[in-house]
Amino acid sequence: MSPLSFLLNLLWIICGGLYMAVGWIVAAIVMAITVIGLPWARAAFNIASYTLLPFGRKAVSRAEHLGTHDIGTGPFGLLGNIIWLVLAGWWLALGHLITAVLLAITIIGIPFAWAHLKLAGLALWPIGKMIVDADDAPLRYPPGAR
Repeated sequence: MSPLSFLLNLLWIICGGLYMAVGWIVAAIVMAITVIGLPWARAAFNIASYTLLPFGRKAVSRAEHLGTHDIGTGPFGLLGNIIWLVLAGWWLALGHLITAVLLAITIIGIPFAWAHLKLAGLALWPIGKMIVDADDAPLRYPPGAR
């Protein structure tokens, strides 16, 4: 982790990262208790880690990153995301959205508000995503494509 990522992650924890990571962990534990929710619990624990320390890492499509589709990136992933949205995704996204609005009031908080908005989108539709180092993330636009 670069020194800049370390500093940003430290500030992030203060600006809502810690309590939102706890929210993700609570969602993961609730899903794990139900046993049927174990696939969602695993995803929620991974995203809790990402929510705690997001700078220097990125959430990407697993199919795009690995170059192959699996059970979580096809129709079962779609169904899993819909179930997740109903059970836990909406309230996690709401928590990120409220935190983003509160942070956006201050000029210093705007970058952190933007990160919370990205996490709110991930909270709504997490199945089929994976967390990778930002250096390993695929480029959306290859050099010279624009």
